[in-house]
Amino acid sequence: MSKSTKDLLLTLPEKPGVYRYYDKEERLLYVGKAKNLKRRVNSYFTKTHDSFRLRLLVKQIADIQYTVVKDEKAALLLERNLIRNEKPKYNIQFRDDKSYPSIAIKNEEYPRVYFTRKKNEDESEYFGPYTSVFYAKKAFEIVAKLFPLRTCSLALNEKNIEAGKFKVCLEYHIHNCLGPCENYQSKENYDENIEQIRNILQGKSNLAIEYLQKKQQEFVANLEYEKAFDYEKRIEALINYGEKNTVVDVKIKHIDAYNILTVPERCFITYLKIRNGAIVSTYNFELKNKLDEDNAELLQFLVEDHRTSRDEAENAPEIVVPIAIDILDAKITVPKSGDKLKILELAFRNLISQKQHYFDIKEKQAKKESSEERILLQMQKDLRLTELPRHIECFDNSNIQGSNPVASMVVFKNTKPAKKEYRHYNIKTVQGPNDFASMEEIVYRRYKRLLDEDKPLPQLIIVDGGKGQLSSAIKSLNKLNLMGKVPIIGIAKRLEEIFYPGDSFPMYINKKSETLKIIQHLRNEAHRFAISFHRNQRSKNFIVSQLDEIKGIGNKTKEILLQEFGSVEKIKRASFEELALFIGSAKAELIIKYFA
Repeated sequence: MSKSTKDLLLTLPEKPGVYRYYDKEERLLYVGKAKNLKRRVNSYFTKTHDSFRLRLLVKQIADIQYTVVKDEKAALLLERNLIRNEKPKYNIQFRDDKSYPSIAIKNEEYPRVYFTRKKNEDESEYFGPYTSVFYAKKAFEIVAKLFPLRTCSLALNEKNIEAGKFKVCLEYHIHNCLGPCENYQSKENYDENIEQIRNILQGKSNLAIEYLQKKQQEFVANLEYEKAFDYEKRIEALINYGEKNTVVDVKIKHIDAYNILTVPERCFITYLKIRNGAIVSTYNFELKNKLDEDNAELLQFLVEDHRTSRDEAENAPEIVVPIAIDILDAKITVPKSGDKLKILELAFRNLISQKQHYFDIKEKQAKKESSEERILLQMQKDLRLTELPRHIECFDNSNIQGSNPVASMVVFKNTKPAKKEYRHYNIKTVQGPNDFASMEEIVYRRYKRLLDEDKPLPQLIIVDGGKGQLSSAIKSLNKLNLMGKVPIIGIAKRLEEIFYPGDSFPMYINKKSETLKIIQHLRNEAHRFAISFHRNQRSKNFIVSQLDEIKGIGNKTKEILLQEFGSVEKIKRASFEELALFIGSAKAELIIKYFA
């Protein structure tokens, strides 16, 4: 530790705040909060720590920075934001960046309600997160069924609606929307529906039922029995939805319950959201504990993070946990008996299942990795490679009678297709059907780019074709000074012959071997990808060539026609009025005359 850091320890304020530890490379190691910065930070350097990881952290600290805040709550919020954004090496981290589903009420004049996995900084309300997509969609379906709302992205506001800027769409005609865009549904009624949706999503279904019952009675009083019957069906649906939630105890109103189970370097936590005596949602967390934190520290971190990451209205005033923790804005209950203890036992049964699921996945991953490793080792042996071919790239050309020459490259990583890395190529420098020159061009372009961008090269290149295509690809590798640095082979389709550079005699691999199956899979994928691209190019060129022959029809007009009608056949069948609607009378007349 530097002298300046030692001096800092002496001058730290005895106030709440957030501290940050950095190593000598100025990398952030750890973020923490404290009621008393001086006491908390000094404890790292004056105490003897049992945890090896904590001792390792202290040993790496080269610099300390801190921020004083007004109170503990502000410290908590700042700490959470820093951990989420900076992901320090030694802080507890969620297992992955998986985003769990929520239901959002958008912050706008006529709010939309939608299913989402992301939270935007737009002050929208978010309800959840839900333990699975299934439960989130069930909740979304019930609110959409009971209180139809708009799903469009129109800029709805009272000024635009009064100006008559919008027309109702199909959603209105099939009764999925009540037509606020044409003022068929009043703003007051729309807002009432939003409020009842909010009640349901907060677990206050009883308030929504009371609202529906009141509306039903109004319709009965006005002798509108058909509408009253519709509301009776809505009430029944909402009651059935509520009954499907697990009832724990009607005397228990609003609590959040958490239980915890730890294994080496892993922590599982189950959350039960209980409203009006029923479990309305559950949520499973998985954490990595970096500094051998005890259960109380892990649980406190999780509960604080969970409560600060969602709307305050979602948080219950009471938290039930198996061990004492310190949460600023809630009553903490650690039950020894009774119904609240039974809730924790229910949560613990969830944890046992969660832990088993985790180890099942680990076992499957280990088997999968073992299988992949075995296949890669066999490929290395069969193809006489110096390293495992974890990254393979395969090239193919496609042209029919010399038209629209194109090429494709597919990528396999660890024996599986990496489809996001597939690439199409339009042949630029070759005239006519010359597969050899085309192969030379695309191989050069591919690896010139990888070298320019300093990206990793594959452990194996495969060329779809025999000695000719392989020789062309080798020319490009020689130009780039890559020959001998990246293994390359060619595969001839007729007898599945494998060709090597400088060897005029092919090698034959056992027809049943996994090595040949992987190579065939690569070759077939490259061929499929090239053919599909070639068909698209031919189709586009055919359409454009037909429209090109019409004098007075330029590129912009062609784009509009193809966007609106989709094909030349539909343009041919279109009436003068339909064409004129998009491109004007004069150009519509040119097209009608041409195809007459």
